[in-house]
Amino acid sequence: MRDSKIVDFLAELADRVPAPGGGATAALHAAQAAALLGMVARYSTGERYTAHAETIVAVIAETDNLRTRALRLAEEDAAAFTAVTNAYRLPKGEERSAAIAAALAGAAEPPARVIEAAARVVELCELLLPIGNRNVVTDIAAAAEAARAALTTARVNVEVNLGGVKDERVREELNLRISGVDAAAARADWVTAEVREEINR
Repeated sequence: MRDSKIVDFLAELADRVPAPGGGATAALHAAQAAALLGMVARYSTGERYTAHAETIVAVIAETDNLRTRALRLAEEDAAAFTAVTNAYRLPKGEERSAAIAAALAGAAEPPARVIEAAARVVELCELLLPIGNRNVVTDIAAAAEAARAALTTARVNVEVNLGGVKDERVREELNLRISGVDAAAARADWVTAEVREEINR
């Protein structure tokens, strides 16, 4: 997937195939958010930003890692969803039920990890907002909005799998991992509001 042209990925996304779907899209939202923030950080280097150089370097490194991780999660999501469809094709019986439950638990994992990545991007948006290059401050808002889309889209993709997860411990863990989405989304909204206030003064 990471080597696909955008036009080819979108054609595949639009096709009548089980994957890629919403989970991969959530991961790509997170990847775009990280990339945008990395761009802002790279525009925030040089003599003018010396006082924050250490922070900027750290943001560049982390956003690059988050971008790579999110792309990997897009691929893992597609593979996990394919495993779900394969489990549903098994002959009816206990083995099929167990395979479906296991596959659904597996399919919930990539979007749960997307939530973690996207929440971290929002934190980095908050970190970069007061010190980043004001000429590209709107891209911090764009990153926050992309991260917000990743958060809420990934949550839906965790929730849709929860009903079929039989292991109560796994269900509780997944519910815990999605419990912070509203707070992270609100923080993303705050970043955008701050940027809009700045550019509309």
